[in-house]
Amino acid sequence: MKLYGLKTCDTCRKALKSIEPVEFVDVRADGVPEDVLKAAHARFGDALLNTRSTTWRGLDADERASDPLELLARHPTLMKRPLIVAGDTLYLGWGKDVQTALAG
Repeated sequence: MKLYGLKTCDTCRKALKSIEPVEFVDVRADGVPEDVLKAAHARFGDALLNTRSTTWRGLDADERASDPLELLARHPTLMKRPLIVAGDTLYLGWGKDVQTALAG
């Protein structure tokens, strides 16, 4: 299982403590592989973009209108976190539904 997130993100830290074993990938330092981003975008669509983030607010209208995958490749911190890859299943965020699915 892999967890894509930020080491400074409280939600990511909560998820890391709750699920083991898990490999942590810091999206700021290591990025997200293109195949994982494509699969996540196909599964979650525009929900993959964190439009409430400081990074999003700093973008101009032209950048916001660009292709979401290109935008995430340039600004990986725009991805909603955490993105968890468990086998062939993808989970986004750390809501009760994801916690229940991954507990145990």
